[in-house]
Amino acid sequence: MSEPKTIKDQFGRVHNYLRISLTERCNLRCTYCMPEEGIQLSEKSEVLTHEEIIYLAKEFVGLGVNKIRLTGGEPLVKKNIEKIIRELTALPIQLGITTNGILLDKYIDLLKECGVKDLNISLDTLDKDKFIEMTRRDYFDRVMSNIYRCVLEGFNVKINAVLIKGQNDNEIADFIEFTKTNKVAFRFIEFMPFDGNQWDNSKVVSLAEIIKTVEGSFGSDSIIKLEDKQNDTTKSYRIKGYEGSFGVISTVTNPFCDSCNRIRLTANGRIKNCLFSATETNLLNPLRKGEDIAPHIVKAVYPKKKSRGGMSSDEDFFDKEKNTKNRAMISIGG
Repeated sequence: MSEPKTIKDQFGRVHNYLRISLTERCNLRCTYCMPEEGIQLSEKSEVLTHEEIIYLAKEFVGLGVNKIRLTGGEPLVKKNIEKIIRELTALPIQLGITTNGILLDKYIDLLKECGVKDLNISLDTLDKDKFIEMTRRDYFDRVMSNIYRCVLEGFNVKINAVLIKGQNDNEIADFIEFTKTNKVAFRFIEFMPFDGNQWDNSKVVSLAEIIKTVEGSFGSDSIIKLEDKQNDTTKSYRIKGYEGSFGVISTVTNPFCDSCNRIRLTANGRIKNCLFSATETNLLNPLRKGEDIAPHIVKAVYPKKKSRGGMSSDEDFFDKEKNTKNRAMISIGG
């Protein structure tokens, strides 16, 4: 009997988790994600169609992918999103969605019907005025209403907050206090460099700083370290007696590349085998030429660098000449 097909890189890491960016469009303008001047969107003819997304997803599943997450931009603004969700959930995968939460109320019944349980919702502040400042849009009340509803409806809700020093790092204790009576996982994400987001290392709130702040607010004895799964990107914790949990995604100060199992497919049909990789592999052209796609996927992932797209040292990672040779975050997908 032949071995099941898998996608491996040169270090033997098996990749079974695909993140599909459905669109480069978004109904927010978050400062760390989209440059103030916006981005040049891909031509409509260069964006994966609904049928092409499903076809490629099946190709990845045939190579051992069993977990898919839909990202954007904002995935719920994608035309035919209902069909995409229905057809993907017919595959033998676990499907999740990363969203800003604005449109969730329109799709809750569909998600429940299709068995989608995992929702990652971006929310960088619990302050309405600051939300408007950070996102350049006024949707705070709607997002909060949808978060509460999704929790009540029994979804597995993770809330992602990108911490930026001087903007929202003073809310760490407030975020964690939110988990006292709300069964959510609040995840603090270290501010990462992408084209046009004005990244600077001095703006990063590190894992160590976050834990120190939590200890100061809640006491070290009240913090319970939770067991992290094999491929988790998050170091997870809980405060004694609290319904929810919190965690830190420490890409900058404590990267977790050794256990990486993720591949990214952009809205215009490119594989990025690392979030920070400057190189991409075009799947759209060979797909439209009728070529066998599986070999292209395997070939694209194999040369994946050991850490952070080849920027293994902090000296490299903090070098703006190197860390901005990438897309803006909105055109990669979360």
